[in-house]
Amino acid sequence: MKRGTLKPHSRRQAWDNDALRDPHAQLDKAARIEAMFDAIAPTYEWVNTVASFGRDAQWRRRTVAAADVRPEDVVLDVCCGTGDMVRAFAQTKPTPRLIIGLDFSTRMLKRGHFNGVQTQVRVIRGDALRMPLAPETADVISCVFGVRNFRDLQAGLAEMYRVARPGARVVILEFATPGNRALRWVYQVYCDHMLPLAAGVLSRERMGAYRYLARSIRTFETTLTMTRRLEDAGLRDVTARRMNLGGVVLYRGVKPGGQEVAEQ
Repeated sequence: MKRGTLKPHSRRQAWDNDALRDPHAQLDKAARIEAMFDAIAPTYEWVNTVASFGRDAQWRRRTVAAADVRPEDVVLDVCCGTGDMVRAFAQTKPTPRLIIGLDFSTRMLKRGHFNGVQTQVRVIRGDALRMPLAPETADVISCVFGVRNFRDLQAGLAEMYRVARPGARVVILEFATPGNRALRWVYQVYCDHMLPLAAGVLSRERMGAYRYLARSIRTFETTLTMTRRLEDAGLRDVTARRMNLGGVVLYRGVKPGGQEVAEQ
């Protein structure tokens, strides 16, 4: 897999002011993202819990519930990071027969822990745009706060479609900007100022990770355009469920051709 590499001076600050003007247009976005997650890996889960006021666990549970997991399923969690979604799928009933976690940050993967997990777990280092998996591998594909970091969003969605089996459920959890003007103002103040300051102190990172978070949310797809992108990728029955006063959206789609389609 080919990924760009950060220049030595860029390792000190993966996301400076110039890059943050349009973070999704950076040609070396993948390298910046990889370096960023390598840097924040030790404090990643803790900071997420603090920054979301503990609601991130509830969002993950709702994502698992939307996946409609079955005992014979193979679940693929794209951008699995430290494995919080892998553990969430392992705790659901019924439990899938195999859970695959994929991420390209070595340090995030090394921080993963799966003690007490009763189902088979396989963790792979790989690029979400070029997954080292055969076509039609997974019955469920999840990606939690990951698609916003893709260098090429449509290519990443197409890759999910490729490795999904007919009838597979694709569930994506992602941040969004609230539609209500007052809520949007509060949300932006928190994301632009309070979150970077607090998370920066907690994580002691110096790469602009949480400034990137705020800016990447504001410049990412709207709920409507994201829904259209999922449909353009080939998924059907696409839905978008807003949570957290519109600041988080749970997308769900189905790859056509499976048992659910055949029975209609």
